[in-house]
Amino acid sequence: MTAITDDLPALLIHQEHDLWEAMRHGDGGTHLQQAMTADAVLIDDGSLVERSAAIVALDGTTWGAATMSDQRVVRLGDRAAMLAYRLRGDRGGEPVDVWATTTYVYTEGRWRVGAHQQSPAAD
Repeated sequence: MTAITDDLPALLIHQEHDLWEAMRHGDGGTHLQQAMTADAVLIDDGSLVERSAAIVALDGTTWGAATMSDQRVVRLGDRAAMLAYRLRGDRGGEPVDVWATTTYVYTEGRWRVGAHQQSPAAD
């Protein structure tokens, strides 16, 4: 049975919120170790970052704030979906305003991050 339900948007938004809360406390790497697929990638600042490097880089990195808005979930078949949203916050005292997408894959009985990408917001 597929795990795609009417509560999928709320579930994925909640999972993404949990990630940003972990980032606020310096636990982003630990959180992603559990949340990502084995072959997941992040794309940020024009670079592709493999899972293992992302976990190391984000462990201990803290955010002062992170607020998601304008969330949309696009279903990509029976076991995949993409969450797109705007993220505003501050990282190391510097303001952050980006559009982000996280692609989730249903595997091993739960939704996991397969890819995450951020681009600076234009407006």
